[in-house]
Amino acid sequence: MASLKVRQGWDRTVYLVNIVLACITVIPLFLIIGKIVMEGYEQINWDFFTKTAPTAVEAMMAKRANTIEGSRTILPGGIANGIVGTLLMTFVASIIAIPIGLLGGIYLSENRSSHLASVVRFVTDLLQGTPSIVIGIIVYAWIVLPMRGYSALAGAVALAIMMLPLIIRSTEETLARLPKSFKESALALGCSYRKMVLKILLPSAMGGLLTGILLAVSRIIGETAPLIMTALGSARISWTLDTPSSAVPLLIWEFYSDPNLQELIWSSSLFLLLLVLLLNFIAKRISARTRY
Repeated sequence: MASLKVRQGWDRTVYLVNIVLACITVIPLFLIIGKIVMEGYEQINWDFFTKTAPTAVEAMMAKRANTIEGSRTILPGGIANGIVGTLLMTFVASIIAIPIGLLGGIYLSENRSSHLASVVRFVTDLLQGTPSIVIGIIVYAWIVLPMRGYSALAGAVALAIMMLPLIIRSTEETLARLPKSFKESALALGCSYRKMVLKILLPSAMGGLLTGILLAVSRIIGETAPLIMTALGSARISWTLDTPSSAVPLLIWEFYSDPNLQELIWSSSLFLLLLVLLLNFIAKRISARTRY
């Protein structure tokens, strides 16, 4: 009886310790989110989404006017050039990375024991651990120098390279979790291998595949280092791939470097944070609804 009470006491102690450690873990997250929301929400308005970033002179004039009036500084302009650049480069990067990543993941799943699959898996893991600035330098040498200029295309290629490992490994793991009876039944009924993959495996694993893709997009959408080396940034809204383009992370870096624009850091960070949280929420919902 005494031994049972001792074990129950240890169970309660461990349970309470886990609760305390979990609370300690999430406290920094809530502090960061709270700080960004409190500092950034006032700057978000219609102009924030429709106008380009203000110049240092415009920010100085707005600060002087607000100082005279005694109101809180609300800078003119917004981050429309960064939003357009982020969406454009992410879209192009997805077009490049998703087909290649899916094909790579299918190959690894269907040829697990082959020598080539082992090499591809090793290179994928190595690429996933490569610092983003190194990828930016490589793409700078591959695309920026031959094109003789920075461009949104170069930035998209750098982001696509960063997406590839996540999509490949998530596709492999998702397909590996499918029951083998799916494949065996399709082949037993005379279905060709190509149709079995396209008509049976991929639709059955669609939830997991979409989750991996969304997580890959949320991973790259806040990258700054590779875009500095490839897209460079732009003060205007650019819809073309062969010219320099801005992005929200690049604007945050530019605002940080200019004392007159630092009020926009918080609002831009809030927008980026909400976008990443939305993508992660969608990915979690898709994952929760997926059943094999």
